[in-house]
Amino acid sequence: MHFTPPAETPSEEYPLTLSAGRVLYRWHGGTLSRNSQLKEAYPELKVEVNPKDAQRLGIGDGEIIQVVSRRGRIRAKAWATDRTPEGVVYAPFHFREAPANRLTTDALDPFSRIPEYKVSAVRLEKLD
Repeated sequence: MHFTPPAETPSEEYPLTLSAGRVLYRWHGGTLSRNSQLKEAYPELKVEVNPKDAQRLGIGDGEIIQVVSRRGRIRAKAWATDRTPEGVVYAPFHFREAPANRLTTDALDPFSRIPEYKVSAVRLEKLD
């Protein structure tokens, strides 16, 4: 097998790659974790942004931003962290008030016919 790039890659309008996934302290969109003490460990949605990207975009750590894709937008708190590489934004998909999965594509892997890893092209918008 050879590498197949994602169905959607960054562009001038959407220059960053969003990766959506899980965080340790959340599960099932909060249906279980919101009823436990785990919510205290990760109480709100934070979108991870590389500090160089945040600085370039004028986004401060903790500021409320919008993550925008071709399919929609969500509001979240920016978390400037080296946990994500430059050019990549990471968003947990557990928060019903900001469902990151709405930003991703419905592309399928051509061989297995299962959903492609949750990536999509996005841009970040600073909110006033």
